[in-house]
Amino acid sequence: MTEEDISNGTEAKIVKSEEQKRKEHNERIIRTGIASIMGIIAGALSFLLVHNETQGVIGFLLLLGAMVFQKHIFMLIKLDISGLGGKDWFYQSFMAFSFWFISWTILLTIQ
Repeated sequence: MTEEDISNGTEAKIVKSEEQKRKEHNERIIRTGIASIMGIIAGALSFLLVHNETQGVIGFLLLLGAMVFQKHIFMLIKLDISGLGGKDWFYQSFMAFSFWFISWTILLTIQ
């Protein structure tokens, strides 16, 4: 092996590593976008379906449904979810909760 072969092999590994990092980054962006959209949809549905304070639990149940439904969307668009741990699912759920809360609150204040 010459120095040129070694340097080319190292560069190929670096490029592959960069491509892998870019792919993982794109998947994280897609997962965050899905969580955000699901939260907004759950917030809008909560606004449309909850008509008084006693039915507020329905809005929360819609949020929980949106959190569970995310996993199925990930599988439909063929994202690899096998590597997601508890911290990742907590992040996904928190993003959905945040957008649910913000969108429902905004819709309630402009009513």
